[in-house]
Amino acid sequence: MSETVAVSALAPANDPSFENVWDEIVWRGLVHVSTDQEALRALLAGDPITYYCGFDPTAPSLHLGNLVQLLLLRRLQLAGHKPLGLVGGSTGLIGDPKPTAERTLNDAEVVAEWVGYLQSQVARFLSFEGENAARLVNNLDWTAPMSAVTFLREIGKHYRVGTMLKKDAVSARLNSEDGISYAEFSYQILQGLDYRELFLRHGCLLQTGGSDQWGNLTSGVDLIRKAEGATVHAIGTPLITNSDGRKFGKSEGNAIWLDPALTSPYAMYQFWLNTDDADVRDRLKVFTFLTRGEIDEVAAAHEAAPFRRIGQKRVALEVTTLVHGAEATAAAIAASEALFGQGDLTTLDAGTLRSALEELPHADLPAGTPVVQALVDTGLVTSLSEARRAIAQGGVSLDGAKVEDESALVTGALPGDVSVLRRGKKTLAGLFVAR
Repeated sequence: MSETVAVSALAPANDPSFENVWDEIVWRGLVHVSTDQEALRALLAGDPITYYCGFDPTAPSLHLGNLVQLLLLRRLQLAGHKPLGLVGGSTGLIGDPKPTAERTLNDAEVVAEWVGYLQSQVARFLSFEGENAARLVNNLDWTAPMSAVTFLREIGKHYRVGTMLKKDAVSARLNSEDGISYAEFSYQILQGLDYRELFLRHGCLLQTGGSDQWGNLTSGVDLIRKAEGATVHAIGTPLITNSDGRKFGKSEGNAIWLDPALTSPYAMYQFWLNTDDADVRDRLKVFTFLTRGEIDEVAAAHEAAPFRRIGQKRVALEVTTLVHGAEATAAAIAASEALFGQGDLTTLDAGTLRSALEELPHADLPAGTPVVQALVDTGLVTSLSEARRAIAQGGVSLDGAKVEDESALVTGALPGDVSVLRRGKKTLAGLFVAR
């Protein structure tokens, strides 16, 4: 990591040039839809309030889409407000309705295990010290003791089926071939119950979430108004998309996970390096704690020389540091630079190097495999004859050294018993060598 760059992720802070945190989150593009905006602005400018965001354990890790909510939680806490991080031990057993098909229900034991994973991830983005210390809550604590009759009498009586049918997620599923189960249809009531419970227990006045969850967010707002005669609020953040309209954070259907065991720090760093030029400014606003002055400065430098990828490198540095820490980010940067000829491969730690090579075309080979065969097995060439020609033309290197003899063998000499095979300047492959 460059010592000349002050990384905002190391000490997150709100931008002091904004009078109110509401103004900052609006400028950052984090408010797509909300309840009364003037009331929210006044609320966030006043005494500390309690607010929450919920995360369902439908997978063993959160992903980049969830990161938007985690950072919003943190921004509001930095403004003095009190966050509740809810992990849905009960709603995770059901799952909110997807637009196309019913979710596969996970076993209760699996969901309980995932609750622990997600709680630890949420906790990393919040502070649990001071007057506005964060708290983690689990909605299974209040739903598990509640009987079905009590649920229907105390909560269900406040809902009208006609209104529930109009929710976007429900109406989409009703018009699909498979329809929607009563379990998923009832999800919005469960989320409304959560908000009411947090209002009663902690005085919670604000819920945040993705705008695609707006029907579930307003479920609680309406329930509290009807059952308690009180006004509370909700903010729906925009669905983050790439400049071409594709859903952000997805690559061939695979999420970019926050768990380093599922998406390595190197892979996350590379993901951000591949940000489209047109998306750089928006990514800096949403996913970093850089001030608007700093963002303008980075964006201007980037726009003046896009080929230097200044903006992408800054986004990658900031976000990977936020998620994985400075040490892992520095290792990812070192691996990236070494793989592309700007560092010493032999100095990399084995874990980072292996995770980096897993992101490249790669092959598992026994030690002593001819390099010509390795070129074929990794797909860098299509035949042994093409491999021999590439070597003869001086276009192949192994672990940074040019291969000059077509009888050369794979050694796995780098840390972790791996080798890096290169054809030309930019075409790389990883070799995992069994001894």
